[in-house]
Amino acid sequence: MLPIVDSSDARFLDALIERRPSRDPALRRRVAAIVEAVRKGGDATLERYARRFDGLLGPIEVPRREMEEAARTVPRAVRRAVNVAARNIRVVARAQLPRTSVIRVSPGLTVRERVVPLDRVGCYVPGGRYPLPSSLLMSVVPAKIAGVHEVIAVCPSPAPVVMAAALAAGVTRLFRVGGAHAIAALAYGTETIPAVDKIVGPGNRYVATAKDLVSADCAIDFHAGPSEIVVLTSSAPPSWVASDLIAQAEHDPDARAILVTTSRDYATRVAREVAARLPAAGPAASALYQHGAIVVCRTEDEAVALVNRIAPEHVLCSRPRLAGRLTRAGTVFLGDRTVPAAGDYATGSNHVLPTAGAARFRGGLSAADFVRVISVQTMSRRALASLATTVTLLARAEGLEAHAASVEARARGARERR
Repeated sequence: MLPIVDSSDARFLDALIERRPSRDPALRRRVAAIVEAVRKGGDATLERYARRFDGLLGPIEVPRREMEEAARTVPRAVRRAVNVAARNIRVVARAQLPRTSVIRVSPGLTVRERVVPLDRVGCYVPGGRYPLPSSLLMSVVPAKIAGVHEVIAVCPSPAPVVMAAALAAGVTRLFRVGGAHAIAALAYGTETIPAVDKIVGPGNRYVATAKDLVSADCAIDFHAGPSEIVVLTSSAPPSWVASDLIAQAEHDPDARAILVTTSRDYATRVAREVAARLPAAGPAASALYQHGAIVVCRTEDEAVALVNRIAPEHVLCSRPRLAGRLTRAGTVFLGDRTVPAAGDYATGSNHVLPTAGAARFRGGLSAADFVRVISVQTMSRRALASLATTVTLLARAEGLEAHAASVEARARGARERR
């Protein structure tokens, strides 16, 4: 049975909420060695690791013709589902893009915010137990909508459905590599794989550690942790809630699935539904029983405060009145029929989301993550004259005499040319 605890059990809650990833020095050393070897050795080293870890047999790059042939083997209904998901992601991504704007600060002083796409991004697509076309769509489609010129995808074993998704999303090039060596190749480039401006997409702990290591040289999306969901309800059908908790536990052995409720009777009913539906063995059972829980709060205010304290990746909330008070979450599924699994695939909202409490300071991956906003500033003679005293006073207050002198020289020159 899932443990049922009272919100007054501070020690249990502290342990439940603590999600800082434990540092494994040995793992970090292994990954650092791989990253440095690929950085120095290029294709030869990359291929050696790919053959060892990914089972690579042929060339690293997947030709477009091979993608097209593989996509044709995917059932037509599945290809249609991929296209529907891609369309919905595009709809949301278009609305996420920042727009170029012109701000007239004062007479003669204009600041233009110019939106420019990144030149090249790398999208990591896991290739573990199951093919994950949804992960490719969620990272590639927003990049294409943002106008990124080259979108490079890497996947250690791209199944036909992943290749179909690559075509639907508009991948520029696809490479058959994964793990830390793929991240190193994207960050630093090899003879075959070009270096990118940003790396996005989920992966295992080797991938996450490699992204952390290269982040000083190449932008990344998140420092990712295990996937997580919090369900905030005392009224949704217990069988539905049990299904959602089990589905989340299916992601990986460290996934967290938590129910927060104000009813102990309801908590017991959900725990029984989970026990009835979940086999005693298997990765989902292991994740749920090791990292899951049901927390019974005394009031709704206390329940909302707890969810905000957890700052989870996903929240399922039955009541709009409570959902409006959730300020720290990657995504909120509002209403009993808004099933979280739909968000993993086809609602259009991105499923690459902050984990391990990172929802305290950012939201999910969006088209805005693939652009640069460059400010272009313009000052007229009048604007310079009106600001000169303000700037020189501030510059001298900071002890930067040369800054003040540069403004005075320009202002004096402007007056002399009148």
